[in-house]
Amino acid sequence: MVKAVSRERRRLGSPPPDGISPTDPNPFGWGPFIVLFIVGMVDRIEANLMSGVLPLVQAEWGFSDTAAGSIPTASALAAAAVALPAGYLADRYSRTRIIAIVVFCWALATLGSGLAAGFAIFYLMRVLLAAAENIDNPAVGSLLADFYPAATRMQVYGWTRMTTYLGGVGTLLGGVIGQAFGWRAAFLLMAIPGVLTAFLVWRLREPERGVIDRMMATAGAGKQEPAQAPPDGGMVPPQPGPIDADPAPEPGTAVKPPFWPQVREVLAIRTLIMVSLGVMILTLGLGGVYYWLPSLLVRTFGLGAGAASSLTGATTIIAVVTGTVAGARIAKRLHGRVKGGRLLVGGTGIAVGSALLGCALLMNSPYTMVPLVFLAAAISSTAIPTCTASIADVVGAKSRGVGFAVLQFLLTLGAAFGPLIVGISSDATGSLITAMYVLIVPMVLGGLVVLASRGFYEKEAARVLQQARDS
Repeated sequence: MVKAVSRERRRLGSPPPDGISPTDPNPFGWGPFIVLFIVGMVDRIEANLMSGVLPLVQAEWGFSDTAAGSIPTASALAAAAVALPAGYLADRYSRTRIIAIVVFCWALATLGSGLAAGFAIFYLMRVLLAAAENIDNPAVGSLLADFYPAATRMQVYGWTRMTTYLGGVGTLLGGVIGQAFGWRAAFLLMAIPGVLTAFLVWRLREPERGVIDRMMATAGAGKQEPAQAPPDGGMVPPQPGPIDADPAPEPGTAVKPPFWPQVREVLAIRTLIMVSLGVMILTLGLGGVYYWLPSLLVRTFGLGAGAASSLTGATTIIAVVTGTVAGARIAKRLHGRVKGGRLLVGGTGIAVGSALLGCALLMNSPYTMVPLVFLAAAISSTAIPTCTASIADVVGAKSRGVGFAVLQFLLTLGAAFGPLIVGISSDATGSLITAMYVLIVPMVLGGLVVLASRGFYEKEAARVLQQARDS
């Protein structure tokens, strides 16, 4: 019995034996964050292998740019179709189990991509992979808010959501492995980390929903709240005191209102909708530009597929990490001092970074274009920690799955049409650069939409804490 309890306490995500404290920035440890960060990285690497091997796949099967652009479009539409059902599941069932099963499905779809005998089967595998990947996003967003308080959310959300924009890793690996061993090898090798990640998530504990919000709401009383380890795959049993006023749910489940009234309630949160729309427009542009950037370097400047993919991948990776870290630090200084300080940083970053990307495309040499692309990506990436943490602040614990599903739905719509718009425009004009400029103005407008959401943030964030205090 003692050994069993000891084992449970050592599992990732288990609360400390003496309870969680309102002053602790990571009451459950950094283990859950690391696991969910790995999930995001594996997700994006698998999804973005296609960009790195695209010239090689086109050379083998001979399909047009429009057909190539339709692959991420169809994939994103499939992902959008499962977004709200994924939020429904995340708000009602064990989120760790959902993520583990989905990650295992990724691995199977990635394996199928490498084994595809023809373009139709390959196309289908990429679409199935995208749909499976999107099911985990609401669960991850909901879990992080129940593992970490507001003081830490910007960092953990920033790093986990940063993986969405770290597709450069997949682009780099796809190009290098594809050129060295053939494009199929890139997909076959990536099935292995998918299986290992699924096992890791299966061992992560499920936290009690809303425990962190209630802890923050009652922090003024200076209480330290007891927290027990839940049964395997289940919920934390309710404890005495103000944090655990709700009846105990069944393991792995949660008591929820009817789904569509819950969706309508979430859609009434103005900060959520405006920030999601702004980031969706940014994703539309970045998805279109960065998907085709390796091909642009190959066609315009004569770089090899491996060199172009490596250069693009390394540039975006370093830029996104730099921008995420800088954005979190700047926003931390402004939060509480300036109205909607987090969103001020994020919205400004999107608008300025997008305008700078437009300037980068004017350059006639990779030696000037790539540094400007780096700077543009870094500035735009300041929105990653700020916008995502702001969404977690304005959506209550019982609806965060649906809240992040709305965000993911809009993001996938943006991702769906960016590459296709560039592909169609490229076929029509004969110029990839001209095609990319179609997306620059909407990206700048996306930043302005995020800035406009500042007027609603403070009131809606305060309402979430009040609801937690009253629960």
